[in-house]
Amino acid sequence: MNAQEAIQSIRTKKLENIYLVIGTENFLREQVRQAFFERLMLTETDLNFQQFDLVENSLNDVLLEVESSPFFGDYRLVFLENPLFLSSEKIKSEQEDVLDKFIEYIEQPLETTILVIWFNQEKMDERKKITKRLKKAATRIDVEPMKEAEVRRYLQQTFNNEGLEFSRDAFEQFLFLTDASLSKAMREFEKIRLFAAEEKKINITIIDSLVPKSLEQNVFDLTESILAGKVEAALRLYEELRVQGEETIKINAILISQIRLLLQVRLLENIGYQQGSIAETLKVHPYRIKLAMQQARKFKVPQLVKLLDELIENDYATKTGKVEKEFAFQLLILKMGEIKKNQRS
Repeated sequence: MNAQEAIQSIRTKKLENIYLVIGTENFLREQVRQAFFERLMLTETDLNFQQFDLVENSLNDVLLEVESSPFFGDYRLVFLENPLFLSSEKIKSEQEDVLDKFIEYIEQPLETTILVIWFNQEKMDERKKITKRLKKAATRIDVEPMKEAEVRRYLQQTFNNEGLEFSRDAFEQFLFLTDASLSKAMREFEKIRLFAAEEKKINITIIDSLVPKSLEQNVFDLTESILAGKVEAALRLYEELRVQGEETIKINAILISQIRLLLQVRLLENIGYQQGSIAETLKVHPYRIKLAMQQARKFKVPQLVKLLDELIENDYATKTGKVEKEFAFQLLILKMGEIKKNQRS
């Protein structure tokens, strides 16, 4: 079940003894976590709560805890983080016996223990016996990152509940600045909520003043300026990044990554790939692919190839000390502006 269904179930229905929480969306993970605390009326310092991380703790410690009766309470709540035994990582031979005992436990858990296993890696090793047994025994909760449409709906509902009215461009800018990530959006939302305690209307100026741009987003704008031949804007943005303490080599590296993505997107789109298939092929978040598609369509493939070549040569020249890095980057911007100017004439 998804996070919203799980939270409702935890709050209102009979609790299961074993839960398997799968996914990396931190905001949803935290909401599920809080639902368990609220339902069982526990805190992190309570004697009936214990958390283990298998990077630091042993599975044997976990077994001792889950098999213990609660201390003056109805339930014992146990969180298990980084269950490496579910991944493709090889288990040491001396741990095999403990793992067998753990399998025995999950097939016959203690009625008074609520064990929550948090798995946040890319995928489980489906071949392992423990994985197969756990999937049968546990109630699964999915906290995978939401798709863009789901994030939009969640945010719109949240804003409505708070009585906030976002202008269309403010909402789109908020989505862009938070990379359509629910966790990022909800972190930034707290500032907006406090700012809008009295004035409930949110415009793009408010969003820009409260939500900072990441380096990648600034490079996104820098890419657009360079490719469009807007030399002054590109130089100004580059200098602003330098003032903020960003290294030229780092800016150049991110710019190479961005141009390479635009080129890949443009080529795949030219042979008929759609947004979803491009995201799957390149293993990139669909929202980032959507933005890249919008940006890439403004330019021709030769333009992108030319800039990528220039950036790679510039990167090599600066790293080998053949040219001073700031001067080389500024020269690159001027050169691309000249190319764009010649294309127009």
